Amino acid sequence: MPVVRDLRVLLRRRDFRNLLAVRLLCQAADGTYQVALATFVVFSPEKQTSPAAIASAMAVLLLPYSAIGPFAGVLLDRWRRRQVFLYGNLLRALLACVTAVLIVAHVPDWLFYVSALSVTAVNRFVLAGLAAALPHVVEADELVTANALSPTAGTLAAVAGGGLAFLVRILASGSNALVVLVGAGLYLCAGLVALRLAVGLLGPDHPPGRMRPSVAEGVVLTVRGMAEGLRHLAGRREAARALTAMTLMRFAYGALTVMLLMLCRYAWTDNEADGLALLGIAVGVSGAGFFAAAVVTPWLVGRLGPLGWITACAAGSALLVPALGLFFEPGPMLVAAFALGVATQGAKISTDTVVQSRVDDDYRGRVFSVYDVLFNVAFVGAAAVSSLMLPADGRSVALLLATAAIYAATAVFLRRRRGPVDVSRET
Repeated sequence: MPVVRDLRVLLRRRDFRNLLAVRLLCQAADGTYQVALATFVVFSPEKQTSPAAIASAMAVLLLPYSAIGPFAGVLLDRWRRRQVFLYGNLLRALLACVTAVLIVAHVPDWLFYVSALSVTAVNRFVLAGLAAALPHVVEADELVTANALSPTAGTLAAVAGGGLAFLVRILASGSNALVVLVGAGLYLCAGLVALRLAVGLLGPDHPPGRMRPSVAEGVVLTVRGMAEGLRHLAGRREAARALTAMTLMRFAYGALTVMLLMLCRYAWTDNEADGLALLGIAVGVSGAGFFAAAVVTPWLVGRLGPLGWITACAAGSALLVPALGLFFEPGPMLVAAFALGVATQGAKISTDTVVQSRVDDDYRGRVFSVYDVLFNVAFVGAAAVSSLMLPADGRSVALLLATAAIYAATAVFLRRRRGPVDVSRET
């Protein structure tokens, strides 16, 4: 199979393997840490969770560090990305240990959120850097396959990290603090693996003779730098359209995620432990969808083009969400979780490829930081809207139909494209 052959070529590249290992460890740690936070905030027996409480938690954790995105881009376009992976993961390991101490100490919620926010803030630098660094370890015509393997493998690693978190909780009688410490250990390992990459290998590339600004100058020039990045993106029509579509799909996915949390917590089970187990199954099924997307996306992008495959993902989601979700039963919802896993990850692989191939390297860090900000704002916005529409048990026909309409509108928006993108051509 061509996909298998292409994967073999990529995995022969030592630098790609090392960058992939950093990603896998980082995102496994993220999955472990996020499950610990979710179980502490949503599934703790002493907490009466509501859609508004979930939305508030997401706003506290995501909106503030979304503001860091523009600064992350400016800094990523000046700092050596390998050093970001090294020191960023070491810092996250330390901050995660602090979070574990706060959980045990039963401190006020706001102090716990500050600690969690610190870990996720550093995450912006690492994830944006991983995406921006990928073109430095593969050839231009390998980007589609690399994007199918690398981010998807990272997502699966996050799912595996979440599974590890569930296992640790079972063995440790529900200790969220111990789960967080396991995540800290994985962050530490990711930082150490980054040492296997050469310091200057991953860029950023700067034209000869160009002066690199200091950190202070970079912070002062953040607004100007972001404006330049947005102007650069505005001139790359395919990249701008892909980012717009991905943001809309992320909004719909976020709304459905909050619904699933409430259904698992209150509608389908009688206690927190069973609800958490059912949520774990749903996450695993969705992860299988991500894996399937990694397998089929390179083949489908070759036939439909990246924007064509995103259109198909959006259109398929528009049909499947009401067809499966309106039952409000675990079985059909798990099928929907798999299908949305395929659609969401397939669209993301295609979007990553379009942005990487159509955005100049000197702007890539800034554009990927904008990408991350849009992701987080869309997700938090979806949580806020869901909190207004969802009843206590999570069953809402109106919300399901609204998300289906968003997916349909996204497909119509992309249908106006002029043709497929040649991802092998550099701008």
